[in-house]
This record gives sequence, structure tokens and C-alpha cells, in this order.
Amino acid sequence: MNKTTRERMLDAGLSMLLRHGYHDLGIQAVLKETGTPKGSFYHHFASKEDFALQVVDRYMDDVHAGLDASLGDLSLAPLDRVRKFFELTRDKYREDGYLGCMLGGLGQELSGVSPVFQEKIETCFGIIAGHISACMEEAQVSGDLSPDADPHEMANLIVNCWEGAALRCRLRRDATPLDTMLDFYFSAIIATPGSHKVSAAD
Repeated sequence: MNKTTRERMLDAGLSMLLRHGYHDLGIQAVLKETGTPKGSFYHHFASKEDFALQVVDRYMDDVHAGLDASLGDLSLAPLDRVRKFFELTRDKYREDGYLGCMLGGLGQELSGVSPVFQEKIETCFGIIAGHISACMEEAQVSGDLSPDADPHEMANLIVNCWEGAALRCRLRRDATPLDTMLDFYFSAIIATPGSHKVSAAD
């Protein structure tokens, strides 16, 4: 199916934001990449900021697809579904050349200077954590997660840990920090009979 001009520009912007960040994102480069006249850009986007915000929405489309493919896989136990989401994300990072998470990259670049992006990116992280939290609640019901744990806090904890590991992954061009983090996290939270698990708040 042929993509619209807007879709082609968003796809180009996704790759460029991931590689170069917001400040080095050139509208002229997007136009050249997509063979789009300047007037067409401003027909679809009010400004560079508006364009980048819509690119974030485009990025979240892929994130939601990953969440659906993993957390929606009812053939797996809840914690295995959560791990599958992050493993799929790791594989996507590898395909992209270990450029890491665009949300984390933009957050580091812009959160101190742009309240708009700060709110946007924090909202995106909250959406991801919310989906994971629901799966954590299922794990708690099934007995795989300690009844003492707070699913919401545990979901936010893994998102926070992942973002730190994603930065190291980008710096090293290597998935090892991601795999090490996942191994440590899941070995720490899986409930064992009669054990007391420490929640993220402890």
C-alpha cells in the first residue's frame, strides 16, 4: 500500500530523530529524503516542534504494536509476556544499529528546555508502564509475583531500569546491558513459595 506524503515524512523523521536528535533534525533534510516540497510540509505540520511531536506518536504506534504482540500473547505466563516485550524491543534496537530508545534520547536532550516534550515523553513512559502494570497484576494473582509487591511500582521500575540500560546499549553498540538488566530484574522479582519479596518502594 502506498504511503501518504505525511506518513513518508513521519517515517523519515523517525529515523532522523533516532540518529541525530531534535536539535540536529533539519526540515530540509526531511524534504530531500522524501522528495517533498516545502509547502507540503507546512500543510501537514505547523512547525518543527509539531512535526517532532507527531513523530513521537508514530514511534508509539510501533511501541503499541510490540505491547500487543507480547502482553497479548496469552500462551505465555504474565511475567514471560513482560519479558517478551523488552526482548522484542531489544531486537528492534539491534536492527536499528543499537541507537537505543528515541523516547529516552529525546527526554535527555529536551526535558530541561522544553516542558512540551517533557510532558509528552513522560506521558509515553506512563502509557508503557500502565500496560506492564496490568500484566504484573496478573502475575500477582497467579502467584508469580509476591503479594507484597506493588505492580505499578514494579512496572515503573523496569521501565526506568530499561532506559538506563538502553543508554549503555547505545554507547557500547551492544545488547549486553539490556540482557543483563532483564536477567537481574526478573530473577529478583519472581516469587518463591514462602518468600518475602521486596517491592520497589522498600
